[in-house]
Amino acid sequence: MCGRYASSRRPEDLAGVFEIEKWEPEETLEPDYNVAPTKEVYAVLDRPLKDADSPRPVRQLRKLKWGLVPSWAKTPEGAARMINARAETVHEKPSYRRAFAARRCILPADGYFEWVTGKEERELETEGKKKRPRKQPYFVLPADGSVFAMAGLYEFWRDGTLPEDHPGAWWVTCSVITTEAETSPLAVAPAEGPHSLAEIHPRMPLMLTPDRWDAWLDPARTDPEALRELLAPPPAGLMRAYPVSTAVSNVRNNGPELLEELAAPEEGTLF
Repeated sequence: MCGRYASSRRPEDLAGVFEIEKWEPEETLEPDYNVAPTKEVYAVLDRPLKDADSPRPVRQLRKLKWGLVPSWAKTPEGAARMINARAETVHEKPSYRRAFAARRCILPADGYFEWVTGKEERELETEGKKKRPRKQPYFVLPADGSVFAMAGLYEFWRDGTLPEDHPGAWWVTCSVITTEAETSPLAVAPAEGPHSLAEIHPRMPLMLTPDRWDAWLDPARTDPEALRELLAPPPAGLMRAYPVSTAVSNVRNNGPELLEELAAPEEGTLF
């Protein structure tokens, strides 16, 4: 799954990486080292500009809220639970299938966080001796330091309780697509701990390699079966993972120190 990630790159840098044609300075976000559900995040998408003379899709960097609200939803409640869409079923689930066919985006990140419960504590939990095991967070990122381009969906939702011209009348929300975690060895693994992403968690965000970006963002591509081919996992051996401080487990903590690599998992959280 993807329940927390880091996004610290400047809009100017993302514009260069993704060949952005349009972004609004007023939508600039501060670096966020602990992105949690319902926060505003950057999204790359191809869409015609509003009130433009040409219907040509324009590559944009937009500010969206993480936690998808389907267009048909009566209320936005539940958005925090719709932060992930499974690659295996995204084409058929009522909450996602329309967006999958027409509103796909890329959610740029530095990497994502995932938590592993220590072996001894997992055994205690299995035996029913401990209900809240201490978990060790790991930061997962491209081994070459490139942008982690997560496949995503976005959707528009109209708040019927507000007038059309109200700034909050329209919500634009998004979800991260996840897939089965890689079982192959990490490109760079910690000295002690997991040696594959699957050993950290059975799911992972679907990373899109640059050769798929244009096809994924193209709104003219609407055939679900053809689009499903783009959901294939990336080549193995592109990722690294390392333990970080358990401070990231508290959403109120936010700073570059959350990405600092620990020499070993914290005491009580050994893999």
